[in-house]
Amino acid sequence: MTNTDLRPSLSRLRLVHQPTPLHTLDGLAAPAGVEVWVKRDDLTGSHLSGNKIRKLEYLLGDAVQRGATDVLTCGGIQSNHCRATAMAAVPLGLQPHLFLRTEHGRRDELPSPPTGNVLLGQLVGATIHPISRADYSDESVRGARMAALATQLAEAGRRPYTIVEGGSSALGALGYAHAFDEICESLGRAPTSVIAATGSGGTLAGLAIGIARRSASTRAVGINVCDSEAFFTKRVLEITAAAEAELGQPHVAADAIALRDFQGLGYAVSTDEELAALRDAARTTGLVLDPVYSLKAFIGLQTLLTREPELLGACPVFVHTGGIFGLFPAAAQLAPLLA
Repeated sequence: MTNTDLRPSLSRLRLVHQPTPLHTLDGLAAPAGVEVWVKRDDLTGSHLSGNKIRKLEYLLGDAVQRGATDVLTCGGIQSNHCRATAMAAVPLGLQPHLFLRTEHGRRDELPSPPTGNVLLGQLVGATIHPISRADYSDESVRGARMAALATQLAEAGRRPYTIVEGGSSALGALGYAHAFDEICESLGRAPTSVIAATGSGGTLAGLAIGIARRSASTRAVGINVCDSEAFFTKRVLEITAAAEAELGQPHVAADAIALRDFQGLGYAVSTDEELAALRDAARTTGLVLDPVYSLKAFIGLQTLLTREPELLGACPVFVHTGGIFGLFPAAAQLAPLLA
């Protein structure tokens, strides 16, 4: 039996150290009358740190409820989601299988010695399946590869459970509907906007669902780190529509979300200027950002405070989505900027 056979169980695990801190973002220039806050979801845990673990509370809860023995998921070679899935799954008795994107889908393209999220995945015994960039980018091919492994495991008497890229499904998005509740409860009111990195759409979708639940006028602002604004607008609305149809969540209107493109040279590619901004953020705000997601979202926040302050309003909340382990593979490019 796979997880597509039945309605999700909505069985939620408690994996996040919550509520995560919410504090003003000192050291960041902002227009007069604007108070910027940061939601510290880099502090959801240690090896379970980052935004992905909120989604996994529901997804792995569903897997356990169904009696799964194996969990399959996918991501980039240094995927935070894959690392978090593997490290959360193992204590639950689930064997993780990670489809990691490399250029040509060869095992010798994995970092050797392993570093960052790859190291942590291997540490807990995850089975890694390299998949080429071309195959990964074609969702039908990627899905077929994962489905073939699920079938193989099922034929061997196992009970596989498949999680989509980033955990960005209707069920996974509920984790960030609850995160929005945390933000409102900590603030004592709804913020004017919430800003988060967007790489698969689930975090932004969950925030939008949380906003709709409270009938708040908050704007959910996504900083896309790959693809396009139009792509993620469509993807986020697809996730929220599925949550409405399958899980009874409230309707999310298109004007409740806004996407802004700050991917720069592309996914997981950083310029020296961007990495200098990462360094400067650490030295002025104390935030440790990762080069793939939170750095580009932070640059987006800084830019929008100057160019589109009306989009963010007087009380924006920046969601720090974690990703600290992604710093280590970037050490060689960072090193000259730290002298």
